[in-house]
Amino acid sequence: MSDHLTNQNHEADSQAGTAPQQNPEIVEIADLSKKGYQYLKENRVADAERNFSKILEQDPENNYALVGLGDAARKRGAYRDAVDHYKKCLVYHPGNNYALFGLADCYKALNQYQKAIEIWEQYLLHDNRNITVLTRIADAYRKVRDFRKSKAIYLRVLEMEDNNPYALIGLGHLHYDFKEYRDALHYWQRMVDAQGEAVDIRVLTSIGNCHRKLKQFELGVPYFEKALGKEPDNFYALFGLADCYRGIGNPEKSLVYWNKILDRDPRNKVILTRAGDAYRTMENLPTAVEYYERALNIEFDAYAVLGLATISRLQGKVQDAIDSLTRLVQNDAKNYRLYLELAQCYLAVGDKRKAEETLVEFQRLGIRNPQISELLSRIQN
Repeated sequence: MSDHLTNQNHEADSQAGTAPQQNPEIVEIADLSKKGYQYLKENRVADAERNFSKILEQDPENNYALVGLGDAARKRGAYRDAVDHYKKCLVYHPGNNYALFGLADCYKALNQYQKAIEIWEQYLLHDNRNITVLTRIADAYRKVRDFRKSKAIYLRVLEMEDNNPYALIGLGHLHYDFKEYRDALHYWQRMVDAQGEAVDIRVLTSIGNCHRKLKQFELGVPYFEKALGKEPDNFYALFGLADCYRGIGNPEKSLVYWNKILDRDPRNKVILTRAGDAYRTMENLPTAVEYYERALNIEFDAYAVLGLATISRLQGKVQDAIDSLTRLVQNDAKNYRLYLELAQCYLAVGDKRKAEETLVEFQRLGIRNPQISELLSRIQN
């Protein structure tokens, strides 16, 4: 929006610059317009709106005032009001770039991506090499999951400007959204190579998350550590590091970061459950139970109940675990972890037939899971 306002300001300055040769009404409108855009830059939105409204009292079709009111409404987050102002401007001034740009951004903010794309494409009729607009169109196609069109436009931007950060970040997100983590890594790594230490923390955590998804936990650790170096309390970096250490099989280190999150957010039930899992893995069962119960005191959580059921099995209270897991399966029939633990419970009491039936029941859902298949194979052999 800042470039938009700057350009409008230049035009308003130009309009004011010719004022001595014009009549007083035009001079007043030019001055109101110039001040209105200055107020917008200073976030004095109400003052800007008063100026633009005064212009419309004298000149109801004034494009500066209509666009200015649209920009002001956008700053207030009143996107539907902004849409009305931009549309009105386009009735009187078809093809006005500022109105088109603002209107498209409003549709984007309202999650009406297809409408945003249509407006931006109209804008490109006037300026087909505008990188800002091209990346916005690519972003919108990504939001509506049109992989082919989104990628083509991002790549077009990179042809025009090598290592354009918006295109590289967009391509990373595009491939990540479609679970193409290696390709996502390629584009995000280009950002790191291009920007070095100045790279945005979100790029670092995104690269770390790709390594997590690829189960390359050791490779993810340094990126999350770099992110923490930039922002020591960053949730995504703390979560990523904790999860990487969990994946590596180092629950002690994962707990350092789970508990750092809990220091700031003690009622985060997901993190409480993860910390409970770490204590359980370390065989500190009383503390694990405490964390699971803290999570359940906040809100029901299937994984906290699963953790407690696992502890019941380890403590020999297998029937309690079976009863609890059976209820969980009824409410969450596609969660493979529940079937795995339930099968383990049946094996603990020597009932191989029920264990096998439990795993086969999951397979009948048509979901392939290597851990289910492996345990079933061990039971049957």
